[in-house]
Amino acid sequence: MKKFAILITTKDRLEELKKTLQKITHLIEREYVECIICDDGSCDKTSKYIINNYPAIQLIRHKVSKGLIASRNELLALTSAQYAISLDDDAHFITENPLVLIENYFKKNQQCGVLAFRIYWGKNQPKEIKTTEESDRVKGFVGCGHVWHMKAWNSIPKYPSWFVFYGEEDFAAFQLFKKGWEVHYVPDILVHHRVDIKSRKKAKDYRLRLRRSLRSGWYLYLLFYPWKLIPKKLVYTLWMQLKLKVFKGDFIVVLAIMQAMGDVLLNMPRLLKNSNHLTNKEFLEYEKLPNTKLYWLPKDN
Repeated sequence: MKKFAILITTKDRLEELKKTLQKITHLIEREYVECIICDDGSCDKTSKYIINNYPAIQLIRHKVSKGLIASRNELLALTSAQYAISLDDDAHFITENPLVLIENYFKKNQQCGVLAFRIYWGKNQPKEIKTTEESDRVKGFVGCGHVWHMKAWNSIPKYPSWFVFYGEEDFAAFQLFKKGWEVHYVPDILVHHRVDIKSRKKAKDYRLRLRRSLRSGWYLYLLFYPWKLIPKKLVYTLWMQLKLKVFKGDFIVVLAIMQAMGDVLLNMPRLLKNSNHLTNKEFLEYEKLPNTKLYWLPKDN
């Protein structure tokens, strides 16, 4: 049994994956660390590169893409490690020795099921990496940089692959909350996610991303919120999309909204079958927690 696993799923992003592997080589070469990569149907010779350059990495290859969430489930099912680190193929640690920090934190916080890392989103690494933030219990975590205590993962349902993209981390966070596990934000561990957020709105998949983001939020309301709050939350989120986007000329959002609504109706049997609603008391406790820490910016930004 390895103490740590580094799990990465990738598809047709070989150049980004190369950068990530170069940055974390000093970690995956350690004898107590295993690295498992899922090549989810790439056509850019990703698997060949890994086999030729990183023979110690355990490689899973899908001839046909199964999707991000299904791939993450498969990776988590394969590892025998005590702690499973999830990184995107375009993300790497800036913190020099994160493994010691991870192990020590879990040992000191027995109810912690997931550590959420501090994440900087941007093409270039920040010049300033220090922070005055302190560790705290939070509502959820971000997929591109976190670590599971595998006891916690094995105690809850796996990620819902039918979400396809977006929302699976919040699904898991709600399940953890119901089981008495905690999610902690640990700013001492910094990850660089090499993504330009502003450019995403101009990308070809903007409508698809928005559709999936909207529907995942609605899925989560129907799965976990107390019944009496669900109608109000659905109407509010719909109104905010209209107010902040559609009424300001972003008419692509209209189609995304209609498609997201269709997805909810199509998946209603699944939503009813897998629901695990919070009681009113649990919901009040959950709402007191700080929100998920999605983005970190240095003071000079």
